[in-house]
Amino acid sequence: MRKGLLLTAASVALVSSLAACDDSSSGGTDSGSHTKPKVGVILPDSKSSARWETADRKYLSEAFKAAGVEFDIQNAQNDKQQFQTIADQMITSGVNVLVIVNLDSGTGKAVLDKAKAQGVATIDYDRLTLGGSAQYYVSFDNTAVGKLQGEGLSKCLSDMKAKKPIVATLNGSPTDNNATLLADGYNGVLEPKYKAGDYVKGPDQSVPDWDSAEASTIFEQMLTSEPEIGGVLAANDTLGNAAIAILRKQHRNGKVPVTGQDATVQALQNILAGDQCMTVYKAVKKEADATVKLAVSLAKAEKGETNATVEDPEGKRKVPSVLETPVAIYKDNVKDVVDDGYVTKEQLCKGKYAALCAKVGIK
Repeated sequence: MRKGLLLTAASVALVSSLAACDDSSSGGTDSGSHTKPKVGVILPDSKSSARWETADRKYLSEAFKAAGVEFDIQNAQNDKQQFQTIADQMITSGVNVLVIVNLDSGTGKAVLDKAKAQGVATIDYDRLTLGGSAQYYVSFDNTAVGKLQGEGLSKCLSDMKAKKPIVATLNGSPTDNNATLLADGYNGVLEPKYKAGDYVKGPDQSVPDWDSAEASTIFEQMLTSEPEIGGVLAANDTLGNAAIAILRKQHRNGKVPVTGQDATVQALQNILAGDQCMTVYKAVKKEADATVKLAVSLAKAEKGETNATVEDPEGKRKVPSVLETPVAIYKDNVKDVVDDGYVTKEQLCKGKYAALCAKVGIK
């Protein structure tokens, strides 16, 4: 894989002691010029997945503080106008580097282009902005995530000795490039099964904005049109839990395997209870640490280290990237997520889940 390109940020004024609007730190040591980089981060929402506030904000904040970097982390709460307003405020406040998780590629591109015009370096975090101008992209190998989901559903269907199950698919948001990559991964596993007659391809629909309420409505309609659905490929834990809630109403939870990703507390509890087949754990700390390291390099007009390049088909360019490796989580290795510190025993093993945790070695 190609090493990171030498990217030189435009000359920018390094600022000190600017109060952040939301979540910031100005601790740490100054660089040789007695000034410090300042980095702005825009998270997308707190609804599509719990991870944005429970994991990404936490790990990014810790990494920035450890690096002695002033930072400002804000959440656009799925509001495109607010996303642009936050970006404008951050650029005006003097950030050297802007890190974004786009709500869609159009909005993301507008913000990235504006930052570039103002001499602010940019990083796409977790989601690639198609047609954008970010100098780096940091994420997980999302096609690999999708592949793990497809393999996971196949494993669970096999374990249940399901015969020609009808598989329903709840894809992620159609405006999120990650959803496309995930689908490439799991369809690559499932399509041969359909062609061989092992599985029957059932309802297949995208969920706008990864919205759980929309997912509930969509899945309920799927079950109405195809009552014998025997497996659900849900693109993340939020969508998976929405499907599980509908299955629970029909007393079919645990009888229909459901996938996910993000290893949320709720999803891990669903797995322990036997209602969810699997999830995919993405060690967000590694993603956050890599992003902060690149941001500091950009602010200092230095070369950043990458381990991959990712094709932007709309921008017709290869984006220097850092891609981390995802891990499939089933009931027998839920403990690994706790051992890694991503969730705590106290969060996971409440009430009725205490005994279930003990059964898988979480003590």
